[in-house]
Amino acid sequence: MARPDDLPAWLRLLRTPGVGRESARRLLAACGTPDAVFAARPATLRELLGAAPAAALTTLPQRHTEQLAATEAWLAADPTHHVLTLGDTAYPALLLETADPPLLLYAQGRLDLLGAPALAVVGSRNPSAQGVDNARAFAAHLSRAGLTIVSGLALGIDGAAHEGGLAGRGSTVAVVGTGLDRIYPARHKALAHRIAKEGLLLSEFELGMPPLQENFPQRNRLIAGLSRGTLVVEAGLPSGSLITARQALEAGREVFAIPGSIHAPQSRGCHALIKQGAKLVDTADDILGELNWTVRAAAAPPDTPPTINDALLSALGHDPVTLDALLARTGESAATLSVRLLELELDGRVARLPGGLYQRCCRS
Repeated sequence: MARPDDLPAWLRLLRTPGVGRESARRLLAACGTPDAVFAARPATLRELLGAAPAAALTTLPQRHTEQLAATEAWLAADPTHHVLTLGDTAYPALLLETADPPLLLYAQGRLDLLGAPALAVVGSRNPSAQGVDNARAFAAHLSRAGLTIVSGLALGIDGAAHEGGLAGRGSTVAVVGTGLDRIYPARHKALAHRIAKEGLLLSEFELGMPPLQENFPQRNRLIAGLSRGTLVVEAGLPSGSLITARQALEAGREVFAIPGSIHAPQSRGCHALIKQGAKLVDTADDILGELNWTVRAAAAPPDTPPTINDALLSALGHDPVTLDALLARTGESAATLSVRLLELELDGRVARLPGGLYQRCCRS
């Protein structure tokens, strides 16, 4: 449904001062529809909410007419723009199972993805090169298996997860903390436009809403609620990703975490989750197995003989390492090693880190 017939009443209910999501659901449970709420007797409203919120329901919220006009214009501008209410058939069923489902959702793109099996992939805004590579590779593998990747469009792990999701048939859903007429962060403008065409942008915030700090924890509950499980790739302590993981647990969903170096700050959140019972995963197939997701395996590539670079990758291991340590492990000259490392870096298989460190990148 592109536009609910009672959109003016929904917007008015949600924008009334003193009436939050919980109060609005209480009113709807008692009255049935937003129109019925505004037609209810004042005594009924006072009994349900108290005197001040009941009185506020008798007058139009500030700028209600302008907000309604802006929403109507946004809906008319593009057939892929939608507003969904709790009663719409396209409203995601998994969200209805959570404790705090949004009353209204703004969507741009493929509504069919709201009914698809999904997995949230979240993590640090300042990840390591390995973390970015892991997020993209895990998301691509899971998307090719048919799972839709849900994340928050933030810098770092979120962006890599969306890119990976777009690489497979599962595609991706970006849940944002602003109105859908705004893109935040600005560096993800091109990615957001691609998601709008090939995936889905989703928000519970009205048009024009800026990126307020308090919006993002609220957005995180939707990321968790839309998904069968949540994968945390990298996260420090504290982290918004840990909020998403906690909300997934509260909704009865699975939580997965990728372990990392004990010396890396970005791994501490994942290690804390694993200590608390999250499932440790080191391949995307671990997640598919936990979800009982059956995928026909692709044919294995033919065996190829090992190369000098393969030996160097083995010597690198999976933690950041210095050039001196690699010299000791391989026995190669500094000149030869520098050339091999540059080849691997250009091939996307090794990342050069600050402080003269090198780290192997996972590509699958």
